[in-house]
Amino acid sequence: MRELGRRLARLLLPGDLVLLTGELGAGKTTLTRGLGEGLGVRGAVTSPTFVIARVHPPLGDGPALVHVDAYRLGGGLEEMEDLDLDVSLPESVVVVEWGEGRVEELSEDRLHVVIERSVGAVAADTAGGAGDAAAGGFGEDVRTVTVTGVGGRWSEQDLSVLAEPGGSA
Repeated sequence: MRELGRRLARLLLPGDLVLLTGELGAGKTTLTRGLGEGLGVRGAVTSPTFVIARVHPPLGDGPALVHVDAYRLGGGLEEMEDLDLDVSLPESVVVVEWGEGRVEELSEDRLHVVIERSVGAVAADTAGGAGDAAAGGFGEDVRTVTVTGVGGRWSEQDLSVLAEPGGSA
């Protein structure tokens, strides 16, 4: 997830809105940590669950990263307006965890990143052992990520560059 965030950062520009959807523990914050590394921002990217939003200024010429966790927010855009995201959006990359259905009105152009997580089954080996984690056994934590661009900004963008090297999109 972190590496995917680094690859995604190469595509992002100031003014981009990214919505992250996935269950608890799916990797939304880890992906955002990779985005922060890829964008070259200051400060450790951690979950903003209790502070709702964190701004990570750029270390160089790139955009700031505004990381929002809308999990605890019950309302729609009205509640989000208190965060002044519309003011930050033009010069920043704004990433909103749990933002689906809450912040789409901020921009006609946005990326929706949906992370689905499933834990693999234990593989039995011929000796009756416990299985091999590297071969799909214990603790294999598989994620399927779907990235969908909405609006003119993303209509011509090739999102297949986000696929893992040697893997599938």
